[in-house]
Amino acid sequence: MKVLLVEDDGLLGNSLKEYLKTQGIVADWINDSREFFDLLEVSTYDVIVMDLTMPHLNGEELLSKLREKGDLTPVLILTAKSRLEDKENCFSLGADDFLTKPFEPKELLLRIRALHRRVFREEIIKIGDVCLNISAKRAFVKEKELKLSMREWMILKLLAQRRGSFVSTEEILNYVWGDELVGEEVVRTYIKNLRKLLPEGFIKSQKGRGYKVDE
Repeated sequence: MKVLLVEDDGLLGNSLKEYLKTQGIVADWINDSREFFDLLEVSTYDVIVMDLTMPHLNGEELLSKLREKGDLTPVLILTAKSRLEDKENCFSLGADDFLTKPFEPKELLLRIRALHRRVFREEIIKIGDVCLNISAKRAFVKEKELKLSMREWMILKLLAQRRGSFVSTEEILNYVWGDELVGEEVVRTYIKNLRKLLPEGFIKSQKGRGYKVDE
């Protein structure tokens, strides 16, 4: 299992990272919210443990933007805030669990493992020689795994889940980039890169309608 710790307290963040390591869990730790989405571009996590009182973007803002991007990675909020209103707000934004400081490390471990078990139900999509394992965020062509960036994976997953139907460029932009200011050219570039990795003709396009993969 791989966990991302988002915690601005250096002593707590480092101690949690070391504790999880002793329990057989790989943990990355960041103390600056500006690193969050850059890290998710290059790494995939089973669970995210997130403090709310982060500098720059707070935890609520990070969680909201994460869910807007369509990322369903389980998020456990770890915070000194204990009001019912705080919990209600986090759950409404898409949090999966909420643990109030101070806490026992063993309880955090149990909650992380419970979240991992709850979501680890493999959803397999097979289209010809292409196979996607949705829960593991992995893609294969004839059993050879593709090395995809997070955005390449998100585009391929979206097309696979909507197989048989055209997905417009605007839908792809909203799903993958959210409210980032990028143009349609970036979608064409990512599609071009995916086509190099996938069987010939796997991704079809039609002007004015977008892209699709067939059943």
